[in-house]
Parts: sequence; C-alpha cells; structure tokens
Amino acid sequence: MVAHRVLSGRAYWWGPVDLAPPFVFAAVPILLIALAALTRRRLLIAYAVCGLILGFDYSGINAATLWHSRPPVAPGAITLVTWNTEYWDQDLEPGGPHTTEDFYKFLSSLDADVYLLQEYAHVDLTRADTFSQALAIDQADLLRQWFPGYEIVLAGRDLTLSRLPVVGHHWLDSTPWMPADLRPVPPGLADRPLFYQSQTLRTDIMLGGQVVSFYNSHIYQPPQRIFRLRSDPDSSMFAIDRFNFEIRRASYRALAADISGNPNRVVLGGDFNTSPAMNLLQLLPDRLVDQSPALASLYPATWPVGSAKWRLDWLFTTPDVDVSAYDLLDPKGLSDHKAQRVVLSAG
Repeated sequence: MVAHRVLSGRAYWWGPVDLAPPFVFAAVPILLIALAALTRRRLLIAYAVCGLILGFDYSGINAATLWHSRPPVAPGAITLVTWNTEYWDQDLEPGGPHTTEDFYKFLSSLDADVYLLQEYAHVDLTRADTFSQALAIDQADLLRQWFPGYEIVLAGRDLTLSRLPVVGHHWLDSTPWMPADLRPVPPGLADRPLFYQSQTLRTDIMLGGQVVSFYNSHIYQPPQRIFRLRSDPDSSMFAIDRFNFEIRRASYRALAADISGNPNRVVLGGDFNTSPAMNLLQLLPDRLVDQSPALASLYPATWPVGSAKWRLDWLFTTPDVDVSAYDLLDPKGLSDHKAQRVVLSAG
C-alpha cells in the first residue's frame, strides 16, 4: 500500500496494480486482519490494520452516502446526462440487434437539458494501426431531428447538447503537457487531429442567470499492455503503456490549468477511465467537489455494465453547484458504461 501511494500516477509500469478492482484495496486487508487474528500475533494484526487504513480511500466504498443530505430541488434546476456511448450507435454489445433508432430513442427518453456524450465516433478494429481505428462520423441531421431546439457543440469525439443558451466553448489541448516526442499527431489521425489533441470539451452555458462551465471529458485508457504482455506490430508494450500514461496525465493537467483560470461555476463529468484506486484523480483542482456522496450506492460502479466492478465515470462540481439527485442508469444494451443522470442547480 505504501508503494501504491508513492507510485500510482507517477510510474507507468505500476499500471497493473492500478487496474485492480477498487474493492480489493479494502477486501484484502480485511481478510488479512481475520487471518492475523487467528495467529494472535499483534504485530501481524497491526500491519493488516495499517494496510486497511492506507487502502480504504482507494477502495471505492462510498461511505459518505450514509450521512449525506441532498439539497432539495431548487427552482430552475436542470437535468444533466453524461454518458460514454461506446462508439455512438454501433451495435457492439450482446443481446441485440440494437438499431440507430433504439439508440436515439434511449437518449431522448432521458430528457436532459444538457448532455455530455463521449465516443461520438465509430470504430474499425480490423485496422492494424491503433490510431486509425477510431472513425469520424456525421449525424448532425439525426441530432437535429431527435433534439430540436438544442445547440450542438462538437470537438473530436466529445459531443455536448444543450437546450439552454450556449455562450462560449473551446476544446482543451493536452499535447503541450506531453513529452516532446509524443506531441505530434500520429499519421493515422492526420485528418481528425482533435481525436488525439483533445480529451475535454468545455461549453459555457447560461443557467439561472449564471454562466456555468460544463466540461465533457473522456480520458484515454490506463496502461494495460504490460499486464497483458502484448505489443503492437510497431510498438512495444512498454512504449504503448508509456504513451497511455503520459496522455492521461497530460489530460488531467490541461483540465487543472483551464479550471484554475476559470471564474465560472464548474460541472465536470464524463468517462475518466480512472478508478478510485488511481492517484491521477488527485491532479484535479482542489476547488472541485466529488459528488459521489449524492449517489445511493455504497459501491458505485459504472463499468462494465452487468458486472460492474470499476467506477470509471465521474461527476465533480464547484461547491456553488447543488446536486439534488444523482443516479447511474442501465444503458439497455447500448453501451458498456452506465449513464450518469444528475439534477443540479447553480447555488
């Protein structure tokens, strides 16, 4: 546990430990306490208790839900949905067929005022070059048909829909925070560079007479090739894991820099590909509040749907945003991520 506190978020080769389901960080020490108690050796019990203390905040156990009091729904409160769609309307999950119409029916049935949606793209896994596998799509006509009156804001694979007035938007460039050798856009993404450069879309929206900045984030996957002992034809597993680590850290730093210079109220939601056991979450600005206590679950997990073990999808706000309801929704076979539905207001 001491090594994890030191190395998580600092060394890419520590990735396999980061990938452990968060509950392990509480379950293993508890098991060790029970086994140590059988030996009646106080030093072993003390070590196990220290392990539990050091690991509990990595465990994903949402103890604060037991005493958290949600504020009442305020006049003018809105509904927010943030969801990783798993490559939009592609039918990638079992139990189908799931059609494009099914996808839009589900999305519109959520009746949100603001949608923060990730993976507005398709994927072709038969392509050898990993970067070329994510394909740009254009469903603007369908979006206008299903969401009349909404403003559409798009950057890379992140899409924000708002029925409230949008007063500004921009995408966050993470490449300045990356090592020099990783900053150039790979050839496989030359015609869609934002798929590489941007992992967060900021949209400033008028809410209750205030400008609220909604950050729509989709962070790259964590290092995992060392765990799988697998390389790509043109890159070693170590190089791939280093890239994933560096672009993830750069994305968090880009977020922190933009939010630190933003005087507006902030709502940050999306698929962070980051569990409670990963120290990268500590790179978020201190002014943000984790809204997990507003969830009813003691162990909120969002991925994979059906046997959720990991919390990868998050909601953070500044303290001047009130969250009156927060739920994780089954996506009806349309994605491997649960959707987050939130009722909030500018406090």
